[in-house]
Amino acid sequence: MSVISHAVGTPLDRLDGPDKVKGAAVYAAEHPVDRPAYLYPLQATIAVGRVIALDTAAAGAEPDVLAVLTHRNAPRLASAHDAELAVLQSDEVAYRGQIIGGVIAETPETARHAAHLVRVTYAERAHDVALRPDRDDLYKPLNAAFFCRGGGELMDGSPADSAVGDVDAALAAAEVRLDATYTTPINHHNPMEPHTAVALWSDDELTVYCSTQGVTLSRDLLATVFGLDPRRVRVVCPHVGGAFGSKVYCHSYAVLAAMAAQIVHRPVKFALTRRQMFSLVGYRPATVQRIRLGADPGGRLTAIAHDVVVQTAKAKGYAEQVAVCTRCMYAAPHRRTTHRLAPLDLPVPTIMRAPGQAQGMFALESAMDEMAIACGLDPVEFRIRNEPGVDPETGRPFSSRHLVDCLRDGARRFGWDRRGPVSRARREGAWLVGTGVSASTHPSPRFAGNTTTIRAGPDGRHTVLIAAADLGTGTWTALTQIAADALGVTVDEVELRIGDTALPPASPAGGSAGIDSWGTSVVETAGRLRALIDSHHGGVVPPQGLEVTSDMPDNPDAAHYAMHSFGAQFAEVRVHADTGEVRVPRLLGVFDAGRVINPKTARSQLLGGMTMGLSMALHEQGVVDPRFGHVVNGDLAEYHIASHADVGSVEAYWVEAEDPHTNPMGSKGIGEVGIVGTAAAIANAVHHATGIRVRDLPITLDKLLRQPVVEE
Repeated sequence: MSVISHAVGTPLDRLDGPDKVKGAAVYAAEHPVDRPAYLYPLQATIAVGRVIALDTAAAGAEPDVLAVLTHRNAPRLASAHDAELAVLQSDEVAYRGQIIGGVIAETPETARHAAHLVRVTYAERAHDVALRPDRDDLYKPLNAAFFCRGGGELMDGSPADSAVGDVDAALAAAEVRLDATYTTPINHHNPMEPHTAVALWSDDELTVYCSTQGVTLSRDLLATVFGLDPRRVRVVCPHVGGAFGSKVYCHSYAVLAAMAAQIVHRPVKFALTRRQMFSLVGYRPATVQRIRLGADPGGRLTAIAHDVVVQTAKAKGYAEQVAVCTRCMYAAPHRRTTHRLAPLDLPVPTIMRAPGQAQGMFALESAMDEMAIACGLDPVEFRIRNEPGVDPETGRPFSSRHLVDCLRDGARRFGWDRRGPVSRARREGAWLVGTGVSASTHPSPRFAGNTTTIRAGPDGRHTVLIAAADLGTGTWTALTQIAADALGVTVDEVELRIGDTALPPASPAGGSAGIDSWGTSVVETAGRLRALIDSHHGGVVPPQGLEVTSDMPDNPDAAHYAMHSFGAQFAEVRVHADTGEVRVPRLLGVFDAGRVINPKTARSQLLGGMTMGLSMALHEQGVVDPRFGHVVNGDLAEYHIASHADVGSVEAYWVEAEDPHTNPMGSKGIGEVGIVGTAAAIANAVHHATGIRVRDLPITLDKLLRQPVVEE
């Protein structure tokens, strides 16, 4: 089924833009409630152990303090299956920063002051926070998770290990070989809007205004934890101020807010501080990745091995799919990928933009650059030479794959032919100049669990209801465009309602699946509504109006095609020969993302992803202090995120190619593919500029100054 394009493909301004500019768009902390109380958490100051004493007398005696919540007086939860959400159910401490209590007061200032008056005594145990590939407690996960529910159940997943052929023998026989290890550190999300929950109870029904990427999933998690029928829980979130994966789950703070509201019988507001976000809302886990490649003299890969050790938490397992990207990228008759988890006494990791793909493609695409040089081939040509005809992992054809087009068009736009093959060949004053390339990929799935209701009025207006989410990515606009086309009306004749569990259920925004999933549901319902009007009402909506509700249909093509977005990233860097400072004056990407719903919001997503990839490449690193088991640079003063001064020219283009198999719109995921290849492109450009190969992110000046950065 294809949608006739009227609104889709138009670079429409954000429909929610005026409200955001005027401050009329309501975010989680801003929802008005009567007589709100305020919560400030108590957090563990040890990495592992037990709370053996709590002196709350001074805090409880403070004026306007309503209650001090601890494991001794906290409500008992109906389910402690999800260790991250089992807040205050025991005296055990699993990581530094874990919630061990909270103070509820009339003002946020009073709550914060009183929280610092609580005295805690611990029985501390030895902790272990060191990620090493030679640990003796590494274990193989059941799956490398693409997307998990809060309790650890997989919504989708890939086998932890995969092998085809005899990789070791092929590597030993290869005439050109590479064996290199790459590492990536902890990264933190830090969206503009801090994580917030506003909780209130009424007649044993719970309402939570929560900054979340999926109101339906958050509702279901809270209902399970509190032992409620999901119909007695309402989660509301019409606008999200950024998320990057950290708001897929509601996390422990939402449970604590709901507990606090039970205790004081009033609405409770709980907004995390920046420092609290570094331990309570997840992060991208660190990895150690060994990649081995073998090739023949003509530069065709004969063997690929990608072995990953990735950190997880002892409190709750999380298996990032770091090597899964390698399974679909390049043709080789012998291939192996493995994942092993290192359980540490650290907070629980979570999804962060392009989970696994961002780290895995840094390693793979850095290795591909090294191998191209070893084979004496141009890095673009080397990738094209190893382009697979079908998905190497499954043998299925790709629903669409235009990576070669992206590489060639990107090379043309970037001026790749002027590059020169030799490292350290170009110098401008004190700056060494280099360029690099990387491919990128991300799965383009559809998630189940989407239902849409559309109401048609006799005045020609249509109301579309689905509990989708807008993280600032443009859902309000793009979904309205899809609905307008599917209904055969103008955008002005469509009213979209999202972000509330009072609406029909929807899957979360994540995995670059949001618009593809919700849009499919909207198109299906719109088709049924139009058929009803045409067949039963002669093409005219009756005076009382009409309403149709339908579930998103399954995609029969999903079992027969491999569905991914692709891209090619190009970077120019300048490295100061004396100081090792790295600047990136230019990034350029060309992407294969199917039919683009809204070119304006799509370009914004790609520019943002590439900027985030630059930040990953050069700046971001959560530094764990092994003595105390916490991230020492846990604030925005010391955890540097790329700012305006760090970013030069960023260009984003795409291949005009509809995918006939992914969904009725012909689109593919666009939110994450932009970040995936950027770090490797920059690292490869740094090598081209300096001759120094940095295999450990971020690329800081100390790694460049270990060797002289001068022309030979």
